Formats: sequence, structure tokens, C-alpha cells
Amino acid sequence: MVRNIVVLGGNSHPRLVDTVTNILGVPQCNRILKKFSVGESRLEIQDSVRGKDVYIIQSGAGKVNDNFVDLCIMISACKTGSAKRVTAVLPLFPYSRQPDVPYNKIGAPLSKPPTDVNRTDFTFESRPTTPSPAQPQSQGLTNGIDGLQRKLGKTSLEQQNGSNGITPPRRSDTADSLQSLNGRDRGSSLGSPAAPAFTTHDYDNQAMVNKNFFQAKPGYKQWVAQAGTLVADLLTCAGADHIITMDLHDPQYQGFFDIPVDNLYGKSLLKKYIETRIPDFKNAVIVSPDAGGAKRATAIADDLNLEFALIHKERRPTRITDRQNATMMLVGDVANRVTILVDDLADTSNTITRAAKLLKKEGATRVYALLTHGIFSGDAIARINASALDKVVVTNSVPQEEHCRLCPKLEVLEVGYVFAEAIRRVHHGESISALFWD
Repeated sequence: MVRNIVVLGGNSHPRLVDTVTNILGVPQCNRILKKFSVGESRLEIQDSVRGKDVYIIQSGAGKVNDNFVDLCIMISACKTGSAKRVTAVLPLFPYSRQPDVPYNKIGAPLSKPPTDVNRTDFTFESRPTTPSPAQPQSQGLTNGIDGLQRKLGKTSLEQQNGSNGITPPRRSDTADSLQSLNGRDRGSSLGSPAAPAFTTHDYDNQAMVNKNFFQAKPGYKQWVAQAGTLVADLLTCAGADHIITMDLHDPQYQGFFDIPVDNLYGKSLLKKYIETRIPDFKNAVIVSPDAGGAKRATAIADDLNLEFALIHKERRPTRITDRQNATMMLVGDVANRVTILVDDLADTSNTITRAAKLLKKEGATRVYALLTHGIFSGDAIARINASALDKVVVTNSVPQEEHCRLCPKLEVLEVGYVFAEAIRRVHHGESISALFWD
């Protein structure tokens, strides 16, 4: 039993809180955490935290924004109650995919309404396909080569005027001028309607048809808020003294904090599953579904002395008006081999399901997907059920009960033991490096 410690759980993952407290041998801190009718959070801590080492467990899953506000309120309440130290334990760190400067707009997908779990009309195809002699040529420019040459000539003329020190006169963009400008565009010699602005963030073609996306005014750059730094500042200002999380999507996120951040790895759990649950794993191939996860996958491949393969994604638009699509190409040999896809998280599961189809096409006998965080938003479960994946293995860093009920391919690994050991070591001032490299 660990003494002089308080474990305070949020509403995001009660089962994980129960597991951690049972392993540590301490009772949960009594608290009331509810919502007022207006939607505001109400917190009342009913046990004393004065001079105690407090650990608040709250995962970034489900209603992410509500859970994050609850976490900040709990941290502030413990600091106000004279807690000696407050540690935020976040198995899945919220907003961890928004740390890029500038923000990478092809990262997290836009939200979509959930679809039928039994849906089977997914193609998992790359569009356009990988160029090869046997493949037909892709479509050319929709507006023709003349339109491209005309725009290039106009751009060249503007550059020449700028180099001679001649600045063309500018006028204010009023509503009437913008309307007349749009009218001239619609009445162009090509006779086609004006195409919407090209952006890599249009995940739903229907949104483009309805024109329900942001269009910056002429002369202004489109800026996207970088929420990652803000989240780090909010946790620090709320009073957090320490952060414990697992498999940050982007490790550079730790640099946004002025307090210690322990980023645990799920590698040990995934390695143990490969060694004990996958038959003839010595002949398997570890595959990274994209270049960003190559370091994570090669670490497991090196530890188990297995071969490694990589799926390369080349992003290019099919037409000027289309969003960017990724063509997937395999680098490595997986013919007649068991393949193991390794990644840190799956949200819409678009990448891993397309990767699974590519691996089966290249001759893989079975395809496993090993993930640390299984978010599975939108139609992710339907995609997995209809895909070529034979087994999807995730940890319970987020609640998986409903996902397991809907997806028979899903298998869950218990991560509470890792966080309980990390809390014990931090509380006693012991090194947690062993948890990084086991």
C-alpha cells in the first residue's frame, strides 16, 4: 500500500481509475463531479488533500473539451486545497496532434456523423493509383492547358512589375466589388462555374459542393489556431506540477511545458503481445503505415530481431478542385508472411485499413494492427469490420467497451499496470526509465 497519496479520477475513464487504485492499494478520493443544467462543471472534493501527493487520472477521449475543463478544475481545486504536488495523468493526451508550427492541416480529420457499423461499401483504394505501364493515364487538367498557361503568364507579368519597383494600385474589397469579381469569374470564356479554393483540409467532398468551408479574403493568409501550446499553458496555469502520459503523437509536445513531462511508451505491451499471441512471429514483418511512425515500428523490429517494411504515402491532387489524396506504395517484401502494422493511434482508421488492403494485395497471409490509442471516431468501426485486417490490438488508454461490442476483430490490452507503476515510482522518487525501455 502506497501512503500519503491521493488518486482522483475524472469521468472519462472510470474503469482505468479502478484498476490503478486497486494495484496501488489506495482508495479513490471521494468527490462530486457533475454538470449543472446549463452545462457548467461542478466539483466538490470530499477528502482532505492537504500536504498530499495528488494524481488526477483523466483521459482525452469521449467529450474531449468537457473532460479537459474538468481536469483543469480538479487541478485548481487540489492546489487551492494545499496539495503538496498535483500530477495530471493523461493516458491519451488531448490536442496532441496540433503542435506543429505551422499547424499541419492534414493531421486530425474533420468530424463526421457515425455510419452504420455493418457498412461494406468501402473501397480502401488510393486515388489516383500508383503510376505504372499497366495503369491508364490519369485525367489531365479539368480547365485545359490553355487556362494554366494564361494563369502562368499573368503570374510572370506580376513578378516582372514587382521587380521593376512598380506596385499595381490596390483598392478596398467591398461587397459590390467582390460580387462583380465573382460574376466575371463565373462568366469566363471557359463557360464553367468558378471552382472552390483548393485546400488539403476538405475531407468531405459534399462539404465542397455546399461551399461550407472557409475562404480567406483576397490578400489575407489563412491562419489556423495552434491549440497545442494553449493546452500546455492551461494545464500549467491551473497548477499542474507534473504530467504523465503515453505515446504522444508528436514528442515535441513535451517542449511546450515548463514542468516535467513523462511520456511513457506502449512498446512493452505490444512486444509482449507479439511474442505470446502471434504464432510463428519470428517470420513476421513489422510494417509502419507511414513515414512518421517508422521510428516507433523499427524500435520494436530491432528488439524482436524482425524484418521491417514501410508504406510510403505520396500526396497529390487528382484534379485542381479536389483535395489531396494519398497513394500508398510498399517498400519491402511481405509475400507469404505475417505482417504487423504498428502505429500510435487510429482515429478514423483510414490509413491502417488502406494499408491492410495493400499488404494483402502484396501477398501477406495475415495482417495485425497494433495500436496504443484506439479512438475509432466516425465510421472507423465500420471500416475495420469491412477491411482486410485480421486482428486489431489496442490498449485501454481510452474506454473500449462499446468498440469491443461492435467489432469482433478488436482485442484490448490492459494499460493500468503501467500507469500504476509510474505513479508508484514518481511518488517514491524512483527512476521510471525502466518503463521506457522494457
